[in-house]
Amino acid sequence: MPKFIPYDPNQDKMVVINYADQLQAGTFEFAINHIIDHKLDLTIFYPRYQNDEGGRPAYDPAILLKIILFAYSKGITSSREIQWCCETNVIFKALSCDTVPHFTTLASFVSGRSDEIEALFEQVLLICDAQGLLGKELFALDGCKMSSNAAKEWSGTFKELEQKRDKIQRQIRYYLSEHKSLDRTDSREDERRQRTEHAIETLNKAHDKIDHFLKTASPRMGKGRQNKEVKSNITDNESAKMTTSKGTIQGYNGIATVDKKHQIIVDAQAFGEGQEHHTLQPVLKSVRERFKRLGIETHDPIITADTGYANEANMQYLHDNNINGYIPDNKFRSRDPKFRDQKENHSTRRPITGNKKATTRVIPATEFDFDPITLTCHCPTGELMSFRHKSVDQHGHLKVFFEGRLLQCRHCGLNSRCMSNPASASHRKGNGRQVSFIIEKSTRAENYTDWMKRRVDSPEGKHIYSHRMSVVEPVFGNIGTNKGLNRFSLRGKRKVQGQWQLYCLIHNLEKLKNYGELAR
Repeated sequence: MPKFIPYDPNQDKMVVINYADQLQAGTFEFAINHIIDHKLDLTIFYPRYQNDEGGRPAYDPAILLKIILFAYSKGITSSREIQWCCETNVIFKALSCDTVPHFTTLASFVSGRSDEIEALFEQVLLICDAQGLLGKELFALDGCKMSSNAAKEWSGTFKELEQKRDKIQRQIRYYLSEHKSLDRTDSREDERRQRTEHAIETLNKAHDKIDHFLKTASPRMGKGRQNKEVKSNITDNESAKMTTSKGTIQGYNGIATVDKKHQIIVDAQAFGEGQEHHTLQPVLKSVRERFKRLGIETHDPIITADTGYANEANMQYLHDNNINGYIPDNKFRSRDPKFRDQKENHSTRRPITGNKKATTRVIPATEFDFDPITLTCHCPTGELMSFRHKSVDQHGHLKVFFEGRLLQCRHCGLNSRCMSNPASASHRKGNGRQVSFIIEKSTRAENYTDWMKRRVDSPEGKHIYSHRMSVVEPVFGNIGTNKGLNRFSLRGKRKVQGQWQLYCLIHNLEKLKNYGELAR
């Protein structure tokens, strides 16, 4: 039998460790340690401390910052887990100089230092500018929707919350009547009686929580034209229900403005609303004020954003303030000859099994015989279609709508080519083929959206806007995927914004490590 060196995992050994040697040059932990110790002014944290002449010594903000920033870079946002890392991980021990702050100290530092974190974000931005990492020529703006520390089940309008409270009241009355009936039985029902008591206690807490919110809060109104009531949230009323590609969440939209040269984030704000076009103006104002306050000079920089920020008010704001912006509407690709056949060549799905419908190309409306004088329409087989109504579309064009008779479409030999879902006609559901025609084009005056369309559709505009995705999307990929910072653990807009700026601070520090003086 071969011989091996014996080993014992239970043996004790005294190991001498120099913590400074654990922070190797070229690593992120070395960059954090160096920048915090030699580049940042942490006296902004000092006014919070009142222990100059008496009281217990506090943890140095430099130590807490090093621990928290390194933990966040590993996707660790739980203060309890950060404390455990300080007890067990040698890198955390090196950054904290073998101190172990309590998790409540760490949590309080993150949630209660929003103003200081913003000042710290600006200090790092100044370092990036001093080291030549800002191009200041093109900025891309976009948002990243993340879940917050609030459940969407506690969301609703005041009417919906009142209905939920009344429903809970009915449930409480039911359990109380059941509990009374159990009191008259023998002791064999003790377990069931305990479950009933627990259910009543839980429902009472939920009822009191909703009732207190309805009595103390006011309905939350949206920012649209109609100013309708939007859903409130009992747990965090500054967050909002948002629709994402992964479903509906209760959270915040983290907006980042990114410089093109090295993808440095120059502004980071969190908004508790899903619609992005309301955020463009406050973000641009914040960027302008920050650059002016910090003395960062720019010369007519270009601003790009996606279609979510396009509306008439934003286009007018860009025009009136002489901002060199490029924000396309949601039809800009359909106007580009390069994307004219994209849907037919790349987006047509083949028939698949299951519940998903196959997308097929149908006979276009141009193949229908439309008479604008008599306002009649015949389908490709010569059948007269039914007139439905006239209406004005979003571009101000007057359109007339026709619909095929369902009985005719059901037995038509062209329904497989003419209808996007011919099965609906075959099974006596849905409607026949529908088409529309413009009978009077809009004569409205040109607006600011038309002005932006010309800018975006120009060869220069297409070239400039083509850089947007490559500037801002990798930033969200780095923060959310590489770093694992994909949800907020705090409540309240101000606290969440501080945490979002910490997320963005991690990204900027990594850029300093890779492209700044530390990398040379």
